[in-house]
Amino acid sequence: MSKRATIVVDLQRDYLGTGRMPLSGIDAAVANAARVIEASRNRGEPVVHVRHEFTGPDAPFFAAGSEGAEIIPDVAPLQGEAIVTKHFPNSFRESALKQVLEEAGVGQVVIVGAMSHMCIDATARAAADLGYEVTVVHDACATCDLEFGDTRVPAEQAHATLMSALAFAYAKVVPTHDHIG
Repeated sequence: MSKRATIVVDLQRDYLGTGRMPLSGIDAAVANAARVIEASRNRGEPVVHVRHEFTGPDAPFFAAGSEGAEIIPDVAPLQGEAIVTKHFPNSFRESALKQVLEEAGVGQVVIVGAMSHMCIDATARAAADLGYEVTVVHDACATCDLEFGDTRVPAEQAHATLMSALAFAYAKVVPTHDHIG
């Protein structure tokens, strides 16, 4: 069996209720992500923290150097854990993520974080396309309400739709309890 790592995607302050882009269910997702991270650490598995940063002056959230771009303290990296900065939804695109995983001998990834419909989706699909065995811990992820034309899509439905699509062909999608046992 190849080595497994947990990838924590964009659990940053701007997604909290007090942030610039609050997500539905973020508090529960952060609590579950913290449990997944703790279990990974206890098993001696690498934990890689990915943080998004917008570099332009019109950043909608996660502005470079802002408090909102900081990782949420409940899921903060420990000394020695990798932190990868990204600028695109796909955590692998133009970042050091693939190199970090390769150097650690990782073949399986567990993904938690936000937003389900954007960066979790893009990262999980990219990981599968790169040959990783992918698990997404669905209740350790969060998203927001979406709109398409005149249709409002509640966050819960957006999340369920996305997770069902990932489960169809890209990832094993499980709840925290099943993942950590």
